[in-house]
Amino acid sequence: MSKDITPPPSTFGKGQRGKPVVKPKDMKGTLRRLWDLTSGQRGGLGWLLLLSAIASVSTILSPLLIGNTVTAIDTGNPASQLLLFLAALYLTDWLVRFLQQFFMASIGQRIILHIRSTLFDKMKALPLAFFDSRQHGELMSRLTNDVDNISTTISDSLTQLMTYGFTILGVLCIMIYLSPGLTCIAFLSVWLIFLLTRTITKHTRKLFASQQQILGKLNGQVEESISGLNMVKAFGRENEMIRQFEESNDQLCQVATKAQIWSGFLMPLTNVINNLNFVIVAVISGILAAAGRINVGLISSFLLYSRQFSRPFVDIANIYNNFQTAVAGAERIFEILEEEPEPADKEEALPLRAPRGEVEFSHVTFGYKPEEPVLKDVSFHVPAGTRVAVAGSTGAGKTTLINLLTRFYDIDGGSILLDGQELRNYRLQDLRETFGVVLQDTALFCMSVRENISYGKRDVPEERVRAAAKMAGADSFIRRLPQGYDTLLTQGGLALSQGERQLLTIARAVLQDAPILILDEATSSVDTVTEQRIRKAMLTITEGRTSFIIAHRLSTIRDSDLILLMENGQIAERGTHEELMAQNGRYAQMYRTQMGEE
Repeated sequence: MSKDITPPPSTFGKGQRGKPVVKPKDMKGTLRRLWDLTSGQRGGLGWLLLLSAIASVSTILSPLLIGNTVTAIDTGNPASQLLLFLAALYLTDWLVRFLQQFFMASIGQRIILHIRSTLFDKMKALPLAFFDSRQHGELMSRLTNDVDNISTTISDSLTQLMTYGFTILGVLCIMIYLSPGLTCIAFLSVWLIFLLTRTITKHTRKLFASQQQILGKLNGQVEESISGLNMVKAFGRENEMIRQFEESNDQLCQVATKAQIWSGFLMPLTNVINNLNFVIVAVISGILAAAGRINVGLISSFLLYSRQFSRPFVDIANIYNNFQTAVAGAERIFEILEEEPEPADKEEALPLRAPRGEVEFSHVTFGYKPEEPVLKDVSFHVPAGTRVAVAGSTGAGKTTLINLLTRFYDIDGGSILLDGQELRNYRLQDLRETFGVVLQDTALFCMSVRENISYGKRDVPEERVRAAAKMAGADSFIRRLPQGYDTLLTQGGLALSQGERQLLTIARAVLQDAPILILDEATSSVDTVTEQRIRKAMLTITEGRTSFIIAHRLSTIRDSDLILLMENGQIAERGTHEELMAQNGRYAQMYRTQMGEE
């Protein structure tokens, strides 16, 4: 009988049905903060609000025009002007909705760009302790999935909510104007839909929560199975891996099926309620028309209005579910934005130019958890240009010592001096540039070998890159790669051996040419021959500069000017190799044991 301008329910409900709904903790506060993030797009949102009002006007007026057209035809009056106006209204509606989508796509993506950039900038400013205490996959989920949930809600739901708000209000006013009695009957379906939605939501909320929990467990199993597939095969645990996966997958299937069934009740039952309401309104309208109290055109208009009035409530219920999930994701994003960044430089922070490399630890105490100290009253002095080796058993506090020196963490007590000044008195950027670091865990990026070696430096001549690789003992195997120094490394350089990856990071530190060099287990993943090459390279690159060498293999630190033996977070022994061997203490015992094994 007419073209119904209101989009069908499937536009909003079908694609999202069965999706887990995560409820936010503070809806109002989170919405307020989201609104603050749209400060640069307020003008565009204003135009979007205006277009939504115009679109709702088209929806509101079309049934009234249709009713007037039916009345004109029924009474024999000309209806051509009404039909032309109706056609113009439909054309205007199409144009307005097109502009809505255009504005929303542009505004929505700019808002998401701002949110994602703000979140990423914040994560760059957070201290290392933040990342050490959280799963990296979970943080990536916040940066991708949670932001995508917000993006989907803004792009797909915001314009619909605006339009529905104007439409429901306008349709209600005209329905009351046409027939207050029939309006009360139409309200019956809205009330029944509200009760039905509330009842079904009570059942589905628990099912969706269980589904999300099992899905997280399943994702964790899949991630562990894929990342540790070599170990699974080595221990012949393929069948056990499959059994665990199938068990979790079956649980997910059962819970998801129940959730889908319960959530699937909403749309059919809602349609039944709407159809019954339509029949009731039609029958009562017919009775009133037979009594001469209303005309046929009013019946046509009111029946269309009753459809348009009840339908948006179902879509709003689905949109609201998605809206809750998006707001919950926004809360997870704001949790990161509220984290304390690395301490800012003091106003009177000193620049660090031409550092000599004199280091002093004075009664330093530190623990990753305040109640569990890792370093306990550690004190030592390192003159500039000294080659220092730090040895000790696993967990003795060797790497922690380096984390404090580079200010990845701040100490709990005592002081650390560099060239006679507290580390916190220097600008952090200058301090970090003072160190060339080779960590125990290699960090290579998806770029060429040359770019990985020159990471952090721009426009480095190829000769310097090759010289650094030769000094680190990496040049020979790099030349054997398919494209040599231009070979692209993927997945952190997994195509290379662990030792080769370590050699590249050593070459990177050599090229950095920093005043203070830190080698954290730099030879732990290389063979004996390569170890000897690295040892010779270490003697060369550490000559005349302060260096800290952490090593389990004591043979690589015999030439150090000072050896610190750590035990239980304290310095148990200190001295040169000869002095410690003469003491015949713990260091001498460890050294003889290693040499005997070799």
